Amino acid sequence: MRAVVQRVREARVQVDGETVGEIGPGCVVLIGVRTTDTQAEATALAEKVANLRIMEDDEGKMNRSILDTGGAVLSVSQFTLYGDTRKGRRPSFIDAAPPEQAEVLYDVFNARLRTLGIPVQTGRFRAMMVVEIHNDGPVTLLLDTEAL
Repeated sequence: MRAVVQRVREARVQVDGETVGEIGPGCVVLIGVRTTDTQAEATALAEKVANLRIMEDDEGKMNRSILDTGGAVLSVSQFTLYGDTRKGRRPSFIDAAPPEQAEVLYDVFNARLRTLGIPVQTGRFRAMMVVEIHNDGPVTLLLDTEAL
């Protein structure tokens, strides 16, 4: 699995003009699922996100996790994170998991964050979404379960 994690002051996601998820301070996590991913990767990625020390402490240093700060997560499914652009001009999505598999693992990821005590808002799986992100820092990290 891949995740783009962005520390935010606030964020929201809309589908057809309706806000379906919204958070204040915390992280937006864009999630991509690969064909070979399992529930173990989804759980490990959630734990990594929950414990990443990317939130500022009282001295302005990135020493606190989202668990420490009580922040929230806006989780958005993003199959295009597995777009392969090495050949031609159109990305290939051959490595992206089919929707049925991806949705299950996306749900496992979100459920694990919730069991850790993190409030989670989501986009709508397989919908065209408008994501509004007020990046804080900016702090943006790319995580890949192949490197965890």
